[in-house]
Amino acid sequence: MRFPLLAPLLLSLLHAAGSDVTGEEVDRKPNFVLMMVDDLGIGDVGCYGNNTIRTPNIDRLASEGVKLTQHIAAAPLCTPSRAAFMTGRYALRSGMGSVGRVQVLLFLGGSGGLPTSEITFAKRLQQQGYTTGLVGKWHLGVNCEHRGDHCHHPNQHGFSYFYGLPFTLFNDCLPGHGSDILADLQHTLQNLLSILGVGLFTLVCVRVCGLLDVSLWLLVALFCLSILATAVWYVPFKLLPTWNCIIMRNQDVIEQPMTVETLPQRLLGEAQNFIKRNVDRPFLLFFSLAHVHTPLFKTPAFAGKSRHGCYGDNIEEVDWIIGKVTETVDSLGLANNTLMYFTSDHGGHLEDANSVMGQTGGWNSIYKGGKAMGGWEGGIRVPGIFRWPGRLAAGREVDEPTSLMDLYPTLKYLAKDTQPDRHLDGYNLMPLLEGKVERSDHEFMFHYCGIYLNAVRWHPPGSDSIFKVHFFTPNFSPPGAGGCYDTKVCLCHGAHVTHHHPPLLYDIFHDPSESRPLTPDTEPRYAEILEQTAKAVERHQSTLTNKQVSDNADAHGVESQMTWKKILWRPWLQPCCGTFPFCGCKEDTLHV
Repeated sequence: MRFPLLAPLLLSLLHAAGSDVTGEEVDRKPNFVLMMVDDLGIGDVGCYGNNTIRTPNIDRLASEGVKLTQHIAAAPLCTPSRAAFMTGRYALRSGMGSVGRVQVLLFLGGSGGLPTSEITFAKRLQQQGYTTGLVGKWHLGVNCEHRGDHCHHPNQHGFSYFYGLPFTLFNDCLPGHGSDILADLQHTLQNLLSILGVGLFTLVCVRVCGLLDVSLWLLVALFCLSILATAVWYVPFKLLPTWNCIIMRNQDVIEQPMTVETLPQRLLGEAQNFIKRNVDRPFLLFFSLAHVHTPLFKTPAFAGKSRHGCYGDNIEEVDWIIGKVTETVDSLGLANNTLMYFTSDHGGHLEDANSVMGQTGGWNSIYKGGKAMGGWEGGIRVPGIFRWPGRLAAGREVDEPTSLMDLYPTLKYLAKDTQPDRHLDGYNLMPLLEGKVERSDHEFMFHYCGIYLNAVRWHPPGSDSIFKVHFFTPNFSPPGAGGCYDTKVCLCHGAHVTHHHPPLLYDIFHDPSESRPLTPDTEPRYAEILEQTAKAVERHQSTLTNKQVSDNADAHGVESQMTWKKILWRPWLQPCCGTFPFCGCKEDTLHV
């Protein structure tokens, strides 16, 4: 007879206990898993229109979340694009924009990199109590003044844990794939060495045979010059696999040179283990894949399985890796409190091909251009997928302009970081992702080629049109080829570009392939578009200091990181496992 009297009390206690649990779950900050592929073309993925390469796991993320169709990288090359992604600011602001031929960091032994004055989203979240990890590619520098100062290292930019490539995966890392680093300079040095060698041998023979009285000092000078030329060429360039192709765990070099064949499995394992280690606390994981930059992987489980050769095999391996990361998040019960994001640092590399493997770069769908081609859409339009069950509606598609730079303010907002910040070029995406607003905050977007303003995108209020103004375009070589095949990447300055007066104008809403330039006869708003764009450029440039515009240094003295002085190899800056120059070690994978 007493049970009915106790029932209301028990129910109220259970309800109170349940409310506490629910409150803890609501109050806990969300986790973030950001996955970025290297050089992936937007046309390589099924949910973006590819029906010949199998990407079921990436497609599943899109079907369970929100797909962005006009997601834009701030630069068409990895170093500036990743700098902008990390900081929420155009690469120009951090000194990571190119002023000439050098467009990305070329040596781990250089002094260039993301300045210590910059703030990354990882650092902001770290200050909010997040455990932060970067697994995979960094390519934003390591040292400044001496080996081991690690001023540009991920650990100094907010990542509690780092495992991966402080540089990038590139052809020099595998024998027989050629060299990506200043190949023409290497060729010149080799020719100079050959000339010196032949000249020295000839003069020695002439002297020995008594044909001419050749000065001994001349022979000594030529010999010393030959030794110097050999050192200048051989040490930095022939040993590139040792200098650049390394793996670090935090600030320790654990493999030098790295074993490329096992890299995908190790990176995946590290990403999964990071998630498992931090299941009980808020975390940020940036999983920066080594795929699909060349050299391409030849993992036996995927070799020959696709319809597009080795490149297709690599895309399908990427998809499998994304599936395994998603499976880890879901199996640990983290899905409803984890924002997962999938993208690429820029578009596919059209010029990347060889006679043995054929095309080894990505497909950019209907969009013109590709990697390192300035503001052409093919080099900057990338996949953008967000999944967050319970928070983001499944199967939504957003056609508004968005940017990789939007991740910084979005993560900051979700981590409840309300502290003042510097001038940001990105915007919080959550209102757009949740369907609370229909229009992007990016009325204007600015497309840089190095430090040079290449193009401007305008999405006028109340209009579906998206106008794009090109002030200059890269010169394709050979002419009409659709890319810079003679130099492998297009350059942004001098005789390498063509300036347009008036600018080229396209409506990429109606002409996404940028194939039909508008004229005053075909576009009634032609004069207005150019006028509004010019005003937007003026407002944008007012947010840059005079130093940023002239020599790429801001008010805090941030100088250009992309000069020869910063880029070239210096022995005293080279990360090394062991005693320099006898660097070499292999990771103990039994204890990974």
